[in-house]
Formats: sequence, C-alpha cells, structure tokens
Amino acid sequence: MLAELTPELILQVQRAAALLRTAQRICILTGAGVSAESGIPTFRDKQTGFWAQYRAEDLASPEGFLREPELVWAWYQWRRELVQDKTPNPAHQALAQWQHNAHSANQEFTLITQNVDDLHEQAGSTVTHLHGHLWRNRCSQCHAPYVAPLASTEDKVCFGVALLNCESCGGYIRPDIVWFGESLPIDAWQTAEAAAANCEVFISIGTSSLVYPAAGLAQLARQNGATVIEINPNPNTQSDTIVDIILAEKAGIVLPILLEQMTSQ
Repeated sequence: MLAELTPELILQVQRAAALLRTAQRICILTGAGVSAESGIPTFRDKQTGFWAQYRAEDLASPEGFLREPELVWAWYQWRRELVQDKTPNPAHQALAQWQHNAHSANQEFTLITQNVDDLHEQAGSTVTHLHGHLWRNRCSQCHAPYVAPLASTEDKVCFGVALLNCESCGGYIRPDIVWFGESLPIDAWQTAEAAAANCEVFISIGTSSLVYPAAGLAQLARQNGATVIEINPNPNTQSDTIVDIILAEKAGIVLPILLEQMTSQ
C-alpha cells in the first residue's frame, strides 16, 4: 500500500507514524471531506434539482426556519434520504480500528467530528459531534428531544415533509443540528477543548485548519506543545503556521496506510 504514494508523501507518513507510535494522548478532528469520500455532499457543493435555487446558508439557520419552517424541514428530509444508504469508507474504518487499538493499549484517543452523519458510529467509533446529529430532532421552542420514531411499520425511515409538533409545548420540531448563528453544544465543545489542550498529537482530517471555531482546536493543541498533522488532499497553504506535518491525500487512502505503518513496528 505504501508504494502507491509519492516519495514525498511516504516520508511524511513515516514521520507521522513514528510520532504516533509513542503518543499517549491523541485528538482527532474530522470534517466534511471524510464524509464526502462516502458520497455525502458538502456544504460547498452546489445543490441539485429543486434545491439548486436555494443557498444552504439560508436554509440551515434559525431565521430560515422561522421564515419558512416547511421548506427547511423538507430540505432536511431530502438530505436524510440522500445519505440513508451511504456507508463508512476506509477512513472511517481505519479510525474505528485505531480507536479500538488505542483503548486496548490504555491510550487516550478522542475523536471529534464536525459532520452530522453517523458514519463514524456505523464503523464502530465513539465520537463527539460538534455540529449535531442529522438523524435526531428536537423542539424549536422548548428544545426537548423529539423521541417519536421516524420509522414506519416496515422499519423504514419516514421522509415525510409534513411539519411535526412538540408534545410538550406544541412548537415545531426541527433537526438537532447546529445552524449558522447558533452556538456549539457546551458539553461537546468542552470535551473537544479538553482533548485538544491535553493531547500530544492533534490530527485534522478532511477539514480546513482555518475555519472557526473548530480551527481553534488545532491552535489550542499547538499552543500546549502538541504536534499538529493535517490530512487533506487540498491543504490550505496558509495553515503552514499551524500544521507540522501535511499528508496531502484523501483520508480513505492515507489513513489505512498510516495505521499499517504505526502497527507494523
């Protein structure tokens, strides 16, 4: 597998593997690029069909839901239908195996994601979600979780676009997603900050190290003496002041090789 990479990338993978073999505290942040390798569109991708006339930023916002709740709910139901058949790719699988190995060796391994899908969980990982969960819902007014099943009698997900109401206060049910202009969940963010501040190696995978607030995690790790590694086929050159090692390749290609290198010696 190593021979598939360029000579320069091989050197960087070996350098990263050498660091990670002895690291006892590892913090990993994944972003949209990891899910994109499973066929899930990112927010930067142009929307298709009926939704091409809308900007994602206008739909994924409290203002958008207040203005047109039916439209926003229908969009999320469309997104759910779009991703329902997507499965974990080699990057998800490698991270799950890595986490399993780390726990068996009593190493601290914290996996954090900006993604709202459940592909990390499907692969077997325990993960902290910074931006919420696509398959969960809550009340837009009292914030109570919506626990009614989304499945039909055939145990298939229901993608109906009719608005749902909260059983407690009657408010409209919305996706349990962090929208533009909203704060990240406190517990998840505190977990992420603590892991970043205390790790020896921080790895950013499939996400820009310049987009806040998550970009602050890499900076926090660096400020506390951690080595920062970025895995991204198109790394941002401005991240040079933050990142120590850049693995410029898709996560699904380089992560299994990195894991193999870590465990082969």
